[in-house]
Amino acid sequence: MMTTTSRPEAHTSTQHMARVSEDAALPTHIDVAGLGEVLLGRWPEARKAARERALDPRLHSNHNLTFEDQRELTFEQVKILRDAGTALVGVPEYLGGSNSPGANVSAFEELVLADPSLQIKSGVQWGLFGSAVLNLGSKEHHLEWLPDILNLNTPGVFAMTEIGHGSDVASIGTTATYLPESDEFEIHTPFKAAWKDYLGNAAVHGKAAVVFAQLIVKGVNHGVHCLYVPIRNDNGEFLPGVGGEDDGRKGGLNGVDNGRLHFTNVRVPRFNLLNKYGAVDENGEYSSPIVSPGRRFFTMIGTLVQGRVSLDGAAVLANQMALSIAVRYAEQRRQFNTDSDIREQTLLDYQQHQRRLIPRIAETYAMIFAHQQLLDKFHEVFSGEDDSDGNRQDLETLAAAFKSMSTWSALDTLQEAREACGGAGFMAKNRIPQLRADLDIYATFEGDNTVLLQLVAKRLLTDYSDEFKNADVGVMARYVADRATEAGFNRSGLRKLTQAFTDTGDARKSVNALRDPEAQRALLMDRVETIIEDVADEMRAVARKSKSEKAEVFNNNQHRLIEAARSHAQLLQWEAFTEGLEKIQDPGTKRVLTWLRDLFGLHLLEENLGWYLAYGRLSMRRGRALESYVNRLIARLRPYALQLVDSFGLSPELLRAEIAGTVEEERQQEADTYFRRLRASGDAPAKEAKPARDPKAETRGHHA
Repeated sequence: MMTTTSRPEAHTSTQHMARVSEDAALPTHIDVAGLGEVLLGRWPEARKAARERALDPRLHSNHNLTFEDQRELTFEQVKILRDAGTALVGVPEYLGGSNSPGANVSAFEELVLADPSLQIKSGVQWGLFGSAVLNLGSKEHHLEWLPDILNLNTPGVFAMTEIGHGSDVASIGTTATYLPESDEFEIHTPFKAAWKDYLGNAAVHGKAAVVFAQLIVKGVNHGVHCLYVPIRNDNGEFLPGVGGEDDGRKGGLNGVDNGRLHFTNVRVPRFNLLNKYGAVDENGEYSSPIVSPGRRFFTMIGTLVQGRVSLDGAAVLANQMALSIAVRYAEQRRQFNTDSDIREQTLLDYQQHQRRLIPRIAETYAMIFAHQQLLDKFHEVFSGEDDSDGNRQDLETLAAAFKSMSTWSALDTLQEAREACGGAGFMAKNRIPQLRADLDIYATFEGDNTVLLQLVAKRLLTDYSDEFKNADVGVMARYVADRATEAGFNRSGLRKLTQAFTDTGDARKSVNALRDPEAQRALLMDRVETIIEDVADEMRAVARKSKSEKAEVFNNNQHRLIEAARSHAQLLQWEAFTEGLEKIQDPGTKRVLTWLRDLFGLHLLEENLGWYLAYGRLSMRRGRALESYVNRLIARLRPYALQLVDSFGLSPELLRAEIAGTVEEERQQEADTYFRRLRASGDAPAKEAKPARDPKAETRGHHA
């Protein structure tokens, strides 16, 4: 774990302490090592071991190769992971594993440090292809196929997405029809829009696929199910009836061989149906432990949530990488003389540069703590600690919410870090551009983010409706009265917050009230609840109308629902950050992180200030004062920026970005030494004198 004691550029200068003199007892440091342990989460040893592996140069990306050679390199890297036994951590003991899904995903997320292509390639093999067999199949399926999947004898494809139906999996066109005369299923793609596309391992390496198809038995469509289908022989040639194409070069992740697959009357034995949630017996009779087709579909899809969980964690790590590089560079890079005639100022001393990076540090910490909670819930479900239906639904909702927010945040943070590092940030040797290109697809991997947030919004609407499902007339009457008079708003304490400003007449005192975590939580929650209540009221008004009228009202509220889902995710991140503060033992560290949590919350209010003003949740005067308070909070955190990113534990050797080391500091010291000696020698050239003022010329110019 890195510490800042040996880094001369760590900032605790008198200049910065003067900026935050309103805090009499400022901490002088952060316990970097202790905080770093907290940030590693529940499975620190798995993460540390993965980071140690990520130092191996054999696992590093090489973007100077052709994309064909990149694919072969990545495949060889996956074999190194296989030899290290990483794939066994998450599987049951009877397969030689440790049955620790949380540790497995923790280690997998860290692969983004080595190479995102390696992460995704191995994720396709073990996290999608292997997980489908593990979570949708029976023990007989596990014993039949998983050993060869785990040892890479059978590279595999996760064939769900179709050209015609990306996120709408329930509507895919591929069929799997049971043939009683041969006791087989016939896999068929009846038209080109049903071709499976964007599939990792499909272009070159895949020998088998888990194919999602509409299961048709005795003329009845039982919905989407999954079957194990061999696709290539040992020579790499497609088997009869199987065809495909290479997707070619992509915008990023060119170490992964994405391609298309299609099937023409391909037959597989009845055994190949992964039958945990839907089976066909020897008499051709279909059965399922879940009667409802809709619930069955979402249960099957929910078992594959590991992809979204791990993408969330990988995106959070990408944020840590980008900010570690950008902050270390900004602490060393000097530009312009502002408060000295002989020494330029570091980039991070400028307010706008602080604005660019420090709120994103706060957001990243919030996402780290939120991801820890998501990973805990994932482990509960898939280890069997709490595999209840309710816990599974919560996991699906959290994964959809957090994956959307973190992958968008990663793209935003990587771009801001690139620009904050100027031309140096655009150099491939500093990694940011390639990380940005590789992580671009994460926003639509495992579900387009906008679609995922609609799922979150629907869950919020469902939960809201459930509150009133069994309500009596009195409860409903009180609700209607509350909505008419905003009595709920008054009771929540928000009215008091809004009016406190008027009562005191002092902007600073009223804004300081927002430092209260309960005030922040109330305002963040109110935005979610108000939007959901408004949309629910409109939906309730058409509850007895036609399907098309209901769809129109829902579509007209789609933007508001996505905003509610986004705000809900941010509220959960804020709450996770607040709970995470309880893990911090060192008083100084806890105080700084409390400021960081406050910055996260208040920056969210600032970003949505128009809404809070429009709905009367904040006064105009308080809204104007919010910006200056956020600025003061950022300035207060500025001395700790380097220690906050050092706590991520990402050494220069892991980051592999030249500007994340000391190269810029050495350049600055060389320049400083040169000019100091030049001044001391007396040979420094004199500055050009400003021209003397000519009052007469000024007068003539004025009259002219």
